[in-house]
Amino acid sequence: MIIAGQLVGPDGVRSGQVRIEGERIVAVGDSLGSPDHFYADDCLIFAGMGDIHIHARDDVSEAETYKEDFTTAAQAAVHGGVVHVADMPNNRVAPVDDATYRGKMDHLRRRNVPIQVTLYAGIGPETRPLSFPAPYKVYMGHSVGDLFFTTLEQLDRALAHYRGCDVSFHCEDPLLLEAHKQAPTHEQRRPPECEVSATRFALMMIEKYALRGKLCHYSVGEGLPLIRAARAKGLHVTCEVTPHHLYYSTGDITDSNRGWMQMNPPLRAEADRQAMLAALRDGTLDYLATDHAPHTLEEKARGISGQPHLDTYGAFVTWLLVEQGFMPQQVSRFCSVKPGEFVNPYTAPRKFGRIEPGYTASLTVLNLTQPTTIRREDLKTKCGWSPFEGVTFPGSVEAVFLKGMLVS
Repeated sequence: MIIAGQLVGPDGVRSGQVRIEGERIVAVGDSLGSPDHFYADDCLIFAGMGDIHIHARDDVSEAETYKEDFTTAAQAAVHGGVVHVADMPNNRVAPVDDATYRGKMDHLRRRNVPIQVTLYAGIGPETRPLSFPAPYKVYMGHSVGDLFFTTLEQLDRALAHYRGCDVSFHCEDPLLLEAHKQAPTHEQRRPPECEVSATRFALMMIEKYALRGKLCHYSVGEGLPLIRAARAKGLHVTCEVTPHHLYYSTGDITDSNRGWMQMNPPLRAEADRQAMLAALRDGTLDYLATDHAPHTLEEKARGISGQPHLDTYGAFVTWLLVEQGFMPQQVSRFCSVKPGEFVNPYTAPRKFGRIEPGYTASLTVLNLTQPTTIRREDLKTKCGWSPFEGVTFPGSVEAVFLKGMLVS
């Protein structure tokens, strides 16, 4: 199979062709033959986009699959132009040791989903590293089950066992969360100082235990200089940002939508939103990761935090490209290259993130001139709603190739 059009990589855009054999890219060039699929100049062809922070709500207990499972999450991902995801461990049966991790992996295999799913292992107060490589997630504040810490000292003791590991941090200081728990609104109960304090501690842990650290769903402009300073010292630290922290701010919260607009960390001030856009542009933020958190509308009305975003990933990216002036190569970096680099140590023999020979032939094609209006009836996520309902994005997902096959 040969695909032709405007190919996007971290160095820019060029007209070219991609030859695919089986699941892999075998050649990239100018004149590889008559194309089977040609995309005009209003489309951009990216290495398949990856979302490295989702909650598929699926584990061996199946306790939460009424609102999402691996199958429906995969359908939503493909609808949004996403070819690989990484699923968080805060399940009812959390993957925290060899047995529970392999149990969740076997459960995922039985789902037989078409996209690549990488599983995080959880870190709790009494856990220890797995006997094989995996990315880890640590919740500094309260989460589902027992995967959270009540003090930073407790977290320090746990991380001592994970020296050199790949650890992602949910940065909210548990003591400050406790101190603000009586505040009148969700965003006041989780103020910026909670994230900034936790960022300082996470960076200290990354340095102390030589971790390959990642800060999840970053939202506070005040914390960005801390991250830049840590990198200048040579720490291995990367950062995510979500669509909702790039698109919405506290000024968008109303009495009628407050339930929909609740997540952890919460929406921030407009100055923070602008700071996140600038930091994504300059490379301080490394990944567009959704924190896809499907809950039913009934749960949202009861004050459950989280928003679903897999269905709208690609359409949202066109907003960055067309209305926010991001260059295609910048989008390639934080939607394709960096997510691929994150999961590739755990997906062998498959490799994601670049349109180069040897990489998996999964591609995302965006049309920048065909607008998309988000409608509830078009969504694939089982929870059945989106915070972007009624929003018209300037472009759309034109096509998705998974492991050499056109699937959308």
